[in-house]
Amino acid sequence: MSSSILFWPPKRPDMAKPCIICVAITGSLPTKANNPAVPISVQEQIESTQAAFEAGATICRAHVRNDDETPSSDPEKFAMLKEGLEKHCPGMIIQFSTGGRSGAGKTRGGMLPLRPDMASLSVGSNNFPTRVYENPPDLIDWLAAEMMIYDVKPEVEAFDLSHILKAAEMHRNGQIKDTPYVQFVMGVRNAMPADRDVFDFYLRTGLDRTRLF
Repeated sequence: MSSSILFWPPKRPDMAKPCIICVAITGSLPTKANNPAVPISVQEQIESTQAAFEAGATICRAHVRNDDETPSSDPEKFAMLKEGLEKHCPGMIIQFSTGGRSGAGKTRGGMLPLRPDMASLSVGSNNFPTRVYENPPDLIDWLAAEMMIYDVKPEVEAFDLSHILKAAEMHRNGQIKDTPYVQFVMGVRNAMPADRDVFDFYLRTGLDRTRLF
């Protein structure tokens, strides 16, 4: 995978560090009723991603939608989106979502044979405010195996400390190869709070107990 690194004009010494910007162009919840600018169709998503790419974004976190704007796992839509992004955003890292709002069971990984650069991998369940985000062990193992088969880099989603420990276990067992890529999902109610002290504790625990980072 290739990527570009965006250097922001430093205002402070600690702002001189390079960063990689990931853009989630649609997500799984917002609709045009919430914001008319939300890209829903594949063509809108390609155009929106291209604008973000030209502004410096390096990773596209891609969700797709049905015609009624509900989340989808439709491999055909993912295929059209991937084709458009590769044409208009050359070198951008394409990351597909396998999240639970878009489908159930193995339908969530139906797009993995398209071989995106990356795909999300939630390694545990947790309670959202109105629903359970269910990720049973057999589904986690299957998604990880599919990513291994199709050479897709997992983006481990950590909503909780136990998810970091689970990712470490999977790495030790060979279910996640190379250095794990972990996203700390912060600020979701009933999950990891967006708090610096909590983040530092999670990171320190990850270093001490897993040696993932």
